[in-house]
Amino acid sequence: MAGRVAGKVTLISGGATGIGFGIANCLAQEGARLVLASRNRDRGEAAATRLREAGAEARFLATDVTREGDCEAAVAFALHEYGRLDALVNNAGIFPRARLEETTEALWDRIFAVNLKGAFFLCKHAVPALRETGGGSIVNIGSANAHIGGANLFAYSCSKGGLLTLTRNLAAAHGREGIRVNCVDPGWVITDKEIEVQALEGHDAEWIARTGKSRPLGRFEQPEDAGWAVVYLVSDESSAVTGELLSVNSGATMR
Repeated sequence: MAGRVAGKVTLISGGATGIGFGIANCLAQEGARLVLASRNRDRGEAAATRLREAGAEARFLATDVTREGDCEAAVAFALHEYGRLDALVNNAGIFPRARLEETTEALWDRIFAVNLKGAFFLCKHAVPALRETGGGSIVNIGSANAHIGGANLFAYSCSKGGLLTLTRNLAAAHGREGIRVNCVDPGWVITDKEIEVQALEGHDAEWIARTGKSRPLGRFEQPEDAGWAVVYLVSDESSAVTGELLSVNSGATMR
């Protein structure tokens, strides 16, 4: 498949559903060779199968990003299957709702383990592989909550702030090795999981649609909106871009 990222081997954490699968789908359309790393084996295998049926090269490996051994194995798997690694997308994340005084130590630790420690583990083992390739791209999937917060997303917001710091630290540390590190803020993406979360907070489909129309572009984001941003940052089109934040949120942060 010819395309903007043709042949680039890309490892995507949390790539089986939601934003992660949207990213995988866009990369696949532009010719990337993919490894989906996700905890859910059934969904992961199904996602890889869907991509292969559409003509892409895609593999799946069951991965718990909170375990360093699993993250090391995911990088090794990509090297075994394709012989190289060109890009890493740190997408795995969880977003349980809780305010400051509702946040237990266990919840804080779980959110940080998935959202920040997992990215650290994958970067730690991907950087040597990218260095061996001659350089590459790391894209971290952040959140506007890293900047503006959210009362009921306290620990989540803090974890995404840490991810932005990780992005800029690694960009400065590894730029001379040809390794670019950037962050994409996907905005408010209406996935099946997000619809479930909003329902628990008393928000129905009409409320979601009405709220989306109030944004500057008049809509919420879809997984593919983040996906095309990631395609750009993985591709050679962004060869002079590192340490940057790309917001894909229909203009929401202008307000």
